[in-house]
Amino acid sequence: MLMDILRLRRQRQHYPDGLQKKGVVFTVKKIILLAGDFTEDYETMVPFQALEMVGYKVDAVCPGKKAGEYVKTAIHDFEGDQTYTEKPGHLFQLNADFDEVNVDDYDGLFITGGRSPEYLRTDHRVLTLVKCFMKAGKPLAAICHGPQILTAAGVICGRTLTAYPALAADIRLAGGNYIEVPVDQAVVDGNLVTAPAWPGNTAILREFIKVLES
Repeated sequence: MLMDILRLRRQRQHYPDGLQKKGVVFTVKKIILLAGDFTEDYETMVPFQALEMVGYKVDAVCPGKKAGEYVKTAIHDFEGDQTYTEKPGHLFQLNADFDEVNVDDYDGLFITGGRSPEYLRTDHRVLTLVKCFMKAGKPLAAICHGPQILTAAGVICGRTLTAYPALAADIRLAGGNYIEVPVDQAVVDGNLVTAPAWPGNTAILREFIKVLES
């Protein structure tokens, strides 16, 4: 299935306005990548580049910033301590304006992890965005600390998901069913795809693409 998706995506890359074949028009699917300052580096760079590589149009946005501006990333690592370590990352350039996002124009939402969900969840516009995606049943992926935004939006009651283990209590308090999985795995519950941390980039992207193409 994934190879069929990749072949179709490669075809779509040559037709930015859509691909017509045997009377059927395939339009390029658009994804919002939501990030903020000190988003986790791998959980931002890898999804953005990988989803673009297979032919999706990915708009990276941050509330209060415009296309061409940057967010700072942080590198979280697991080095034998009781929690993750944090180091300076890179500058990640946004390519779209948050204020111009129209949910109806997009097919999926990817929420990055790191520090940024801590403050993005206090922005009512972010919560409204998430609520709209969940209400519409559109594909939504959240990695590591990304589910902090889902709990604040009140959209996970009765849903099954994973996250960075420190979020387990938050998820349960919000009515969600937290599942602990290996750090390189992902959990799928309908339109919702989650993973514990950046080692799960491959798994969450694989499952997210499956949901997008289902």
